[in-house]
Amino acid sequence: MARVSLLLCLVILVTLGVVVTSFANNVEVQSEHVESSKKVTKAHHICKDKEKRGKKVNGDHNAGSDGKENKKDEKKKHDVHKKEGEHKKNEQDVHIKGVQHEKKDDDDDVKKHGDKKKSVKHHENDNDSDDDEKKHKDKKNGEHDETDTDDDKDDDSDDDDEDEDEVDGDDKEKENIGLYELKKGNLTVKFTNWGASIMSLHFPDKNGKSGDIVLGYDSVKSYETDKVYFGATVGRVANRIGKAHFKLNGKEYKTVANDGKNTLHGGKKGFGDVVWAVTKHKYDGKKPHIVFTYTSPDGDQGFPGELIVTVKYKLVKDNELSVVMEAEAKDQATPVNLAHHTYWNLGGQNSGDILSEEIQILGSSYTPVDGELIPTGKISPVKRTPYDFLQPRPIKDNMKDLKTGYDINYCLDGKADKMRKIVELVDKKSGRKMELSANQPGLQFYTGGMLKDIKGKNGTVYQAFAGLCLETQSYPDSVNNPKFPSQIVEPGKNYKHNMLFKFSIVS
Repeated sequence: MARVSLLLCLVILVTLGVVVTSFANNVEVQSEHVESSKKVTKAHHICKDKEKRGKKVNGDHNAGSDGKENKKDEKKKHDVHKKEGEHKKNEQDVHIKGVQHEKKDDDDDVKKHGDKKKSVKHHENDNDSDDDEKKHKDKKNGEHDETDTDDDKDDDSDDDDEDEDEVDGDDKEKENIGLYELKKGNLTVKFTNWGASIMSLHFPDKNGKSGDIVLGYDSVKSYETDKVYFGATVGRVANRIGKAHFKLNGKEYKTVANDGKNTLHGGKKGFGDVVWAVTKHKYDGKKPHIVFTYTSPDGDQGFPGELIVTVKYKLVKDNELSVVMEAEAKDQATPVNLAHHTYWNLGGQNSGDILSEEIQILGSSYTPVDGELIPTGKISPVKRTPYDFLQPRPIKDNMKDLKTGYDINYCLDGKADKMRKIVELVDKKSGRKMELSANQPGLQFYTGGMLKDIKGKNGTVYQAFAGLCLETQSYPDSVNNPKFPSQIVEPGKNYKHNMLFKFSIVS
C-alpha cells in the first residue's frame, strides 16, 4: 500500500514538472516575440521622426508599414523564429535607410555651410565697399571699386590686366547710373557710366593749383538730358551720315536722323545716351583704370548686326590718360566709328574761351564740307587756308573767316592704325600742356561754336568757344564715300581705337 502511494506521488510530481517546463518555455517565447516587436516599432518611430523633419529617402514608407504587419502576425501566431529573422532583416534595412538619411543630412549641412561661407564673403565684400566709400567721399551709389592686380610692365600698352576681383557687367541694369574716379599722381579723373563719359579731369597749373580742365555738369543726373555730348563716348558711327542712309553689301539701310536730315553721333539714342556696364574699376595704385561695356542690338538706330563695345580708361606713367575703344561685330557686317567727345579748356572749365590757346594739328589735308557739314568727297590741303595748324599758333588767328569757329575733319599725317602724335595744345596763362596721340586716320577739330547758355559746373554758364573737342575718328560719312577709309567691321572681326593724352607744365 505504501508503495502504491509513493508511486502515485512520483507520477504527480513528474506531471507537474512537465506542465511547469512547458509554461516557462511558452513565456520565454512570448517574451522574445514581444521584444522583437518593440525593436521594429522603435525603428519605425525613428524613421517616422526623420520624415517629420523633411529628410525623406526612397523606401521610408515601406519601412514604416512593418509595424502594422507585426501586429497581424502576432494575431495569426506565425512561427516566432521565422518572424524574428524577418524582423532582424527589417531592422538592418531600417538601419541602412537611417544611414542614408544621415548621409543626406550631412550633405545638406555641407551645402548649408558652403552657402553660409558665400554669404559671409558677400557681406565682407559689402563691408569692404563701405570702407572704400568712406575713403573716397566723391563716390556715389552704383559704383564698383574693385581690386586689380595689374602687373603690366609697359605702361603704354593696352594688354588686358589680370584682376583678382572683377565685377560682371549687365547691360540690363539700367537704373545703376553712378560716379567713378581714378587717381594717380597729379591726375584725378571722374566718370559716369551714362555714355561712358568723362565728367572732370583735375590737373595742376604752373603754380601747383589743381583745376578742372573739362567742361561738364555737377551731377550725374544732368548728363541724362545733355544735348552737346559732354565727355561722352559717341557711336555706333560718330560724326555725320549724309541723308541718314547708306548701302552695305547691296542692301540699303536707313538710320535715325537727328541733325536735320542727317544722322549725328549714332542717332537720337547713340552710345552717348545709354547706360554702360562697369566690368572693372581700380581707383588708384600703379595703373588705375575703369572698363565700360555696352551691347548694341541688331537694328539699333537703324544699324545692322549686334555690336559688343568696350571702353577702357587707364592712368599710365606720370600724368597720362590712355583711352582704348574696342568693338566686335557678332553676326553681320556693320559700320563702326567711335569717338571721344570731351570738351577741353586747359585754362580751367570756368576760365572763359579757348581762343588764345595754341594748337598744333599734324594733318596736312582736310575734308571740305557743304552747308550741312557733310563732306563733299574731296580731300584738300590745309596750306594757305584757315585750317593750317601744322605749326603751333593761337586758335583765334585765322578765325575771322569762320563765323562759328572750327568744326572740320583733318586727314592726319602718318600711317593709320599706328600710334603717333597728332595734336599739341598749350595754354600759356596756366602753363598747362596736352599732347594727343592716336591710331585713327582722322581728327574732328571742334571749337564749341554751338555752345550757348549751358549751365555747367559750380554755376558756370558755358557760351560759344568755352571748350574744344579733339575727336580722333575715321572720316565723316565714310559709308557714302568709297574713297574714304572704310568703317566696315566684318562679323567676328574687331575694331580698336587707341588714344593717349599726356599732360605737362610749360614755363
